[in-house]
Amino acid sequence: MSRTKELESQLEDTERQLRLLQKISRLMAREVNLAASLQGVVSLVVEFMACDSCLLYLLEDQQLVLCASNNPQPDTLGRVRLKLGEGLTGWVARERRLLSISREAYLDSRFKLFTDLPEDSYEAFLSAPIVVRNRVAGVINVQHRDTHFHSGGEMELLTTVGEQVGSLVALSTLDPAALGLAATLDLVMAPVRRA
Repeated sequence: MSRTKELESQLEDTERQLRLLQKISRLMAREVNLAASLQGVVSLVVEFMACDSCLLYLLEDQQLVLCASNNPQPDTLGRVRLKLGEGLTGWVARERRLLSISREAYLDSRFKLFTDLPEDSYEAFLSAPIVVRNRVAGVINVQHRDTHFHSGGEMELLTTVGEQVGSLVALSTLDPAALGLAATLDLVMAPVRRA
């Protein structure tokens, strides 16, 4: 591949990444319920990363609960739960680390089998923690049916999506009235006023 073609390809990938992040940012700026926003994020990630599965878990009472999926199976949303440290997903949450497995993810010693999830037999697995104010609030997983080497760009992008989802989760817990300009200015100016 010529250097020009390589640069054009890199530019095209960067533009696609930017569009994905812009679309997620718009979900954060709108008044959309959290479930619909998370489902929107999952759909965008599947479209951008051309993966076969995207699962999003949120932390509740020290358990990761499946909250969004591009292929929701009956009775899985809200019911599939993992403890911190359980399975690949629980490991990502407990360790607060990205995890990339290019093939045979189901053979990893940390893998947990769910007989009702088709993703149990997928080869490649990429997972990033969802972070809110430096705390894990969940995990987002991307899976491919076939072997797939995850590029550094894909890993960085999923990490950034996890951070954006964390902000989305944090925003969903705020009272809309608390988002008024006066309250925001008080937060910004408080250190200055104390001086």
